[in-house]
Amino acid sequence: MLRIRDLSLSPGDSMGRLVQLAARHLQVREHEIKQLHIRKKSVDARKKSDVRILYTVDVEIKGREDKLLKRLRDPKVSPARDFEYQIPRPSIQPARRPVVVGFGPGGMFAALVLAEAGLRPIVLERGLDARTRHEKVEEFWRTGKLDPQCNVQFGEGGAGTFSDGKLNTGTKNERCRWVLEQLADAGAQGEILFDAKPHVGTDVLLTVVQNLRERILHLGGEVRFGARMTRLEQENGRLTGLWFQADGQETLLPCDQAILAIGHSARDTFRQLLAQGVPMEPKPFSMGVRIEHKQAMIDRSQYGGFAGSPNLPPADYKLNVKLPQGGSAYTFCMCPGGQVVAAASEEGRLCTNGMSYAARDGENANAALLVTLLPEDFPDSSVLGGMLWQQEIEARAFRAGGSNYHAPCQLAGDFLARRASTHLGSVTPTYRPGVTLCDLHDVLPEKITAVLEQALPELEKRLRGFADPEAVLTAPETRSSSPVRILRDDSRQSALRGLYPCGEGAGYAGGIMSAAVDGMVCAEAVIAQLPVLYR
Repeated sequence: MLRIRDLSLSPGDSMGRLVQLAARHLQVREHEIKQLHIRKKSVDARKKSDVRILYTVDVEIKGREDKLLKRLRDPKVSPARDFEYQIPRPSIQPARRPVVVGFGPGGMFAALVLAEAGLRPIVLERGLDARTRHEKVEEFWRTGKLDPQCNVQFGEGGAGTFSDGKLNTGTKNERCRWVLEQLADAGAQGEILFDAKPHVGTDVLLTVVQNLRERILHLGGEVRFGARMTRLEQENGRLTGLWFQADGQETLLPCDQAILAIGHSARDTFRQLLAQGVPMEPKPFSMGVRIEHKQAMIDRSQYGGFAGSPNLPPADYKLNVKLPQGGSAYTFCMCPGGQVVAAASEEGRLCTNGMSYAARDGENANAALLVTLLPEDFPDSSVLGGMLWQQEIEARAFRAGGSNYHAPCQLAGDFLARRASTHLGSVTPTYRPGVTLCDLHDVLPEKITAVLEQALPELEKRLRGFADPEAVLTAPETRSSSPVRILRDDSRQSALRGLYPCGEGAGYAGGIMSAAVDGMVCAEAVIAQLPVLYR
């Protein structure tokens, strides 16, 4: 198989044109190409007058490919070589089954690797299964009735289930391909295997995570829903068990190894770990707002005259700015054709997130607009200072919205003019159960609003229409990442041996893909320690 990179097509070209270009680069006739597989697809919209779709393809031809390569002098052509992930096989079976705490991307892929290795992991997930969770989340969005143990943050699939299901990542790890293959096998769209910016969509993810769970169960694993870890059992610096609460009863689960993939919102667990002496530290994270525009405006700004082409996806963006006066802001978790969602997990506190369905066909686009915050910025200098700041802002937002989970909201033009919004413009907010117009300067600290005021005009220079006066700002976006890091060493273990902090909640990932990969790495570390633990 031969790989050809950067084949460039116009949005109006047919796929037959791709075969023609491949044959030209290989200097063969089209009928000599036996198979052509798309390996990567991306959109190059840097020139609005000439938007291109770029492909990397794998091609099988008639005849000897090695001879063809010898005579070709095309830098775009090379042998198609890929890393193939091999499930590590333990040389010894543990006396006690390993435990995974949390069933988001990190915990799910940790459990999958352990199950594939024959170790029959036990998963503890404080939330409920995806089907029940979806019903509870929809009820919350419709009525404002929150279940603190099962919501957008907690439950099967983790916080990533109620997002865009974005799988693009800056993580350059060969395990990423295996993650994509497992998701596709579990029901995600085949396009995620080659899209440069793959996404699944919340509606499809709800099925995918259930299928991944069934795979783990088929391999001998076990998933216990409604099981919240309450404390650790330890002896002589080693983990000996986990206490968890389910159905109102606390139970001890003996174990020697546990992967801690609790997610970034398990605040009670952070407190419990700190109280039990598990080493942690505050870490930088970001907070801000959700900004919402018409998707058609984003399409025009990014694609120019090609906007509306059926061969182009709804346009997205990724923006950042470092300000001359200090501070920085950036966009994150951009959801084309999506909606802003209520993402609270605690009563009396309000926060937002963004999501899209697979079709990305909503009227609006939204993204987090965030300000980078350092531990020295936190009002409280303790280990949990960032978390306490999150809670303070979320409580203020809850009150500003009307104490009913309606979110405080302001037009961008009013925000820059420092006046409360009194009416909406051309963009209708998608947040449910509803919004309350106000001045976000009364909700967010000046450390955030001052940077956003400077950042909006600068980001307008990078994306026309971004600072449109009628763009909607909904607050607060506080859960972009964990405000703490649970320390671990090169063996992925905490100072409490046998405990493996993992994923986004532990401070080692920043999205579905990076969390999944970290879960795999932690599972490999568990397997690697078995001969040491049981020799």
